[in-house]
Amino acid sequence: MSAFVFPDPPTAATLADARRDLDGTKLSVKKLAAKIEDAEGRLARIVQESKTAIQALENEKAALEKHLEYTQAYISPMRRLPRELLEQIFLFNFEDYPCCAWVLSSVCSSWRRLALSMPKLWSKIRLVTSSEAPADTVRLWLERSGHKIPLDIEIFLHSPPSAASSSTRPRPPRRTTSNTILIADNWGANDWTPAMTPPPQGIAIPISPYVSVHAAGGTLLPVNLHAQNESMMPPIVGSERPRDTANSSKSRSTTQYWGYIAISYLVEQIHRWERFVFRFDKQFPSVAALKSIVGDAPLLREFEVSCAEGMSSGIPLDWPWLPCAQADSTYKLDQLKSVTLQYVPFKWSTPMLQNLQNLTLRSMPSTYVNTDRVLHIIASCPSLESLSLHFNAVHSAVLPLTPTTLSELKSFNVGGHYNLVAVIDTLILPSLESITFDIDTRDPIEDSLTSLLLRSSHPPLAHLSLSYSSANAGVGVYYGAGSSITSWNFLRDMDTLRTLQVGGTPFESLLMILGTPEDDDRWICPNLTKLNMRACQAHTNGAAKLVRLVDARNPDHTGGSMLAQFGGGTAPAKLRHLEVHDCAVLGEDVIEWLKNRIDEVICTEPMYDSSIYSPRSPPYHDTYV
Repeated sequence: MSAFVFPDPPTAATLADARRDLDGTKLSVKKLAAKIEDAEGRLARIVQESKTAIQALENEKAALEKHLEYTQAYISPMRRLPRELLEQIFLFNFEDYPCCAWVLSSVCSSWRRLALSMPKLWSKIRLVTSSEAPADTVRLWLERSGHKIPLDIEIFLHSPPSAASSSTRPRPPRRTTSNTILIADNWGANDWTPAMTPPPQGIAIPISPYVSVHAAGGTLLPVNLHAQNESMMPPIVGSERPRDTANSSKSRSTTQYWGYIAISYLVEQIHRWERFVFRFDKQFPSVAALKSIVGDAPLLREFEVSCAEGMSSGIPLDWPWLPCAQADSTYKLDQLKSVTLQYVPFKWSTPMLQNLQNLTLRSMPSTYVNTDRVLHIIASCPSLESLSLHFNAVHSAVLPLTPTTLSELKSFNVGGHYNLVAVIDTLILPSLESITFDIDTRDPIEDSLTSLLLRSSHPPLAHLSLSYSSANAGVGVYYGAGSSITSWNFLRDMDTLRTLQVGGTPFESLLMILGTPEDDDRWICPNLTKLNMRACQAHTNGAAKLVRLVDARNPDHTGGSMLAQFGGGTAPAKLRHLEVHDCAVLGEDVIEWLKNRIDEVICTEPMYDSSIYSPRSPPYHDTYV
């Protein structure tokens, strides 16, 4: 409809016509709006009816698909497996993933019934938790393990940082909201040391095959914390508590009594313990609950309680628990072969420290012991294969020290007070393969080391570490076994040595003796493949001496014939691994040259250049791998 054109200016007649036209147009608009509304209503009813029909079809389809899935599952080969065969599959999985029961029991109702009916699947407890998490996780695990299956227990209790420390340290990235994490494999209990950095709260730590651990001077540092196969990750138990006042009060109550609850559950089953490993990063409110670890443990093979830092002096040293048992106690520990006690109370005369094969002791800072009693502990275990001792306070002997032979000892690690040298001077170790000395000596250590090897008829020593761990501080003056070396001639009798770690010693003197032999002399340590140096004092020609050493032992392709002119015509083994930490300023060109000659090179340059005795500005601390 075309618009009506009214004349301008309007007249009385045209105004009357316009009013009549306006009334007619309004009536037409109203009629059209009613027709549109009616059409839209019919369309809405059609759409609704169609949607209802579609939804009914979708529901029917979903029911058929569910029936299809059920039928396919019912006729699947897995459903037809005999129960005995499925149990064996579960057990094979359990060997590689101790926490697999949590995953298997979540697949379906039949698998859950089967997993819950197999106590063996629940016999290995792997738990990383905190005192704020529910302790009932331990109870649930123990209940599912039955009443007869031996228990393999590993628990790492991580204490949350205090408010003061958390305000000054950056908070680690959160990957989960859990306070309790189950892990998948063992931690390498025999190698863990109190210097190990605990995992941040809420981060899952599945070890092998998910995590690799790098050992450096007796200290384990967790690296590569990532899961490569999340489908095999165990379930997460517990959740982070809200921060409101009521729950905060409840959390404090849980934190205060976590140890008493969890340890009580565990001690009830002490007769089933086969392995017991309990580690905590620092003293927690209910640490006194460890006192309840008493009783017969006829199946126990390995026992470890370790703290990552020294406990406070308020902890009594005469706890009534197994490591502090009286000498005349009659607890059944017939199978016990491995004991690790670090920064927890123990007595030198306890029957627990007898007839062992592996022993690791790190005394509390407030513990004092005489050298003859340290030797008594060693002599009480004539079949030792691995021995690690660290005592901060050692008094002179009261009773005379007598020579002690450990014919099967292969690994010997000793550190702490200088009086421990007297203990070393009494030992005879004919099978020794690894020595780690970290003693604050007052006299040169090479005399004691040479005498030990001579008394032991020159055992096949493959690993030697001198003050490498204590030199971790890096910068500054360090007085220890390494810096007490006045002559490296004792290395001439170590033809089987493959690994050498040294801290706090003069840089150049060691490199010179390991370099090209003089005249017709033979190579020193001809089988050496790994050399680590830390906090070794270097002079202006330190980098040049290191280059000469590597050039002599790892010549390029054109230098092979020249190498045969030294050492009686026999070339030494090539260096495969070199670490130089806080020793000399090498420079990127030297490091690049070293990397072309050696398979693995790790270099950390010092904070200052000791060769010119002037601070470096800005501080320089780079690592090259």
